[in-house]
Amino acid sequence: MVLTDDIKNIVQNALAEDIGSGDVTSVPIIPPSTHLSGQFLVKAPGVVAGLAVVGEVFAQVDRAIEYTPLVAEGTVVSPGDVVARVEGDGPGILIGERVALNFMQRMSGIATMTHAYVQTVAGTRAKILDTRKTVPGLRVLDKLAVKLGGGENHRFGLFDMVLIKDNHIQAAGGITAAVQRVREHAAGLPIEVEVETLEQLQEALALRVDRIMLDNMSIEQMREAVRLADGAVELEASGGITMQTIADVAATGVDLISVGALTHSVKALDISLDITLAGAKE
Repeated sequence: MVLTDDIKNIVQNALAEDIGSGDVTSVPIIPPSTHLSGQFLVKAPGVVAGLAVVGEVFAQVDRAIEYTPLVAEGTVVSPGDVVARVEGDGPGILIGERVALNFMQRMSGIATMTHAYVQTVAGTRAKILDTRKTVPGLRVLDKLAVKLGGGENHRFGLFDMVLIKDNHIQAAGGITAAVQRVREHAAGLPIEVEVETLEQLQEALALRVDRIMLDNMSIEQMREAVRLADGAVELEASGGITMQTIADVAATGVDLISVGALTHSVKALDISLDITLAGAKE
């Protein structure tokens, strides 16, 4: 994992939020001579993610803290697995503990859910995509966790891909008008159009856009959409897709399936940091 400036700034802001003017519990209780060690223990099955982010947390708290990941990012883990160790003098480990766990638990939860969706559609052509339904300010980490779980990233924001949705179509007076306008101002960027009916699909197909989103269509409509497109354009299924329905959606032959729940309804993976007193410096 490449720790970009964006990620380092996220960690810095998270620590500032948590520490504030200082840890009034750990600092008076744990003198600088106290040597602590700890291990990150997995308590539920899943996929671990965010190990490098945790390393950045401890590096920003105290560069002298020794942090060692024991598995690779994106590893499938089981209860009882130890995925990282940490060791250092003074209160630094406990000062960074909650921020470190918050990042690892959330990212691992996203990676775990993504992995489950990916496994469910294995053997089909469908790839699992995330959405922009992320925690404000944490998008880079949420989308990174999706990748670590085996999924793919949709556009990062409003700037890197054109996505013409129902409100854009309504405001422009139709799909054709909307596509024509963005082609005049966003040359070179891929264009995706959201459609809700097969009639809209045929209009979008005639415009030769790069991708078409099938929004809240039935299984039967999606099958027909795949037949009509006949491989001429990528088709993305979207809208309320769950673990109970995704296999049927993938079986229609769509290329992509976007799932907002990967990041907006994530359950954090149960991971703890167990600390032991290792002794004192001589």
